[in-house]
Amino acid sequence: MIDRGKKLPARFYLNAAGRNPVREWILKLPETDRHIIGKDIQKVEFGWPIGRPHCAPLSGGLWEVRSALGSDRIARVIFCMGDGHMILLHGFIKNTQKTPQADIDLALKRKREVT
Repeated sequence: MIDRGKKLPARFYLNAAGRNPVREWILKLPETDRHIIGKDIQKVEFGWPIGRPHCAPLSGGLWEVRSALGSDRIARVIFCMGDGHMILLHGFIKNTQKTPQADIDLALKRKREVT
């Protein structure tokens, strides 16, 4: 029998004020970008453990969901794991080859709040 359940269900990081920055960021994107990022998150949820090109490890217990958007743009959603879930900590459009340290630092700060 094939297991079609989520192996690593996603949940969004909530800050102390109850805001959901990753969800808010996704909702500001064009519909086609939202769809691509959502499908890529879903690939990780159902296919965990999964590697490149969909997912890659970062430092400090962080991982990234890797999305190729139109017009040669790429997006990243950084997550950590907690209580059997992937916790979506930070999302951004990547403009450089290397993930900016400020984005990693923000994700690490949020990770410390939830783990």
